[in-house]
Amino acid sequence: MLKLWSLLASPRHLVVFEAAARTGSFTKAADELNVQQPAVSASIKQLETSLGVILFRRDHRKITLTNAGNRLFSDVTRSFEILADSAASIRQFASNDHVTLSASSAFNNYWLVPRIASFQKTHPDIDLRLQSSDREPDLTVETISLAVRLGDGNWPDCDAQLIAPEVIYPVAAPRVMAAAVTLRSVPNLLSQRLIHLEEPIRERPTWQQWFQAFGITEVTPHTGLRLNDYTLVLQAAMAGEGFAFGWHHIVAPLVQKGMLAAHQEWAWSTGKGFYLVWSKSRPLTPEAKIVRDWILSAR
Repeated sequence: MLKLWSLLASPRHLVVFEAAARTGSFTKAADELNVQQPAVSASIKQLETSLGVILFRRDHRKITLTNAGNRLFSDVTRSFEILADSAASIRQFASNDHVTLSASSAFNNYWLVPRIASFQKTHPDIDLRLQSSDREPDLTVETISLAVRLGDGNWPDCDAQLIAPEVIYPVAAPRVMAAAVTLRSVPNLLSQRLIHLEEPIRERPTWQQWFQAFGITEVTPHTGLRLNDYTLVLQAAMAGEGFAFGWHHIVAPLVQKGMLAAHQEWAWSTGKGFYLVWSKSRPLTPEAKIVRDWILSAR
């Protein structure tokens, strides 16, 4: 900010510049900012002097941006939009009028949404907003009340409660499972088409690690379909594209409904778990506590 101040004399000049550039008129900018037109003209002149460039061509009753003015207007507009979004988000969070839960798209789609009708029936006045994300949010600074994380339950900045242990076994469409007549032991799965989950940010277990858990270390499964979202993985599996990881807390209802078939006897317990977490430094609102308690009771 000190550097910006030294370059511009006053950051207020940027507000005046943005209004003049957007409206195409010093007079309209003055009306919008509730100041006199000479004040706008003087502010623009001071900004040009500070930067050492001409930002506007002044013609009779008309102003147009120079190349330098267009560059500054583009950057200022983008920066002001970011600031406006941040301010709106902070104000909305400060109002405590909703609860935001951040989780993977698969958790939201397959674990939470099937249960949410009962919550809305019991708590119709709570505005619960689901955020699907491929990263772990920083709950100390972001406007998120609760999140679901995979780990050992120990995060210095968060409190955590276990939703489900991480248990993984192979799943596939029932017709694919039925067609795999030679699938009598874990090594036989290496000859099947595998669907790989490769998320771009979060670290997730791999098929290689799954096979290693069963003592199979000499072969690395590379072939098969690769997807970057677990929701897509499950959709591909149900469409018959091959065998996928089945996280038990997600796929158990799909297996019960006959949408997937599973080798649950080949379950791998990783020692980790999926946890509901919330910030230690920011107290939960009463509404967020209700959502937290409901999720934990629905395990």
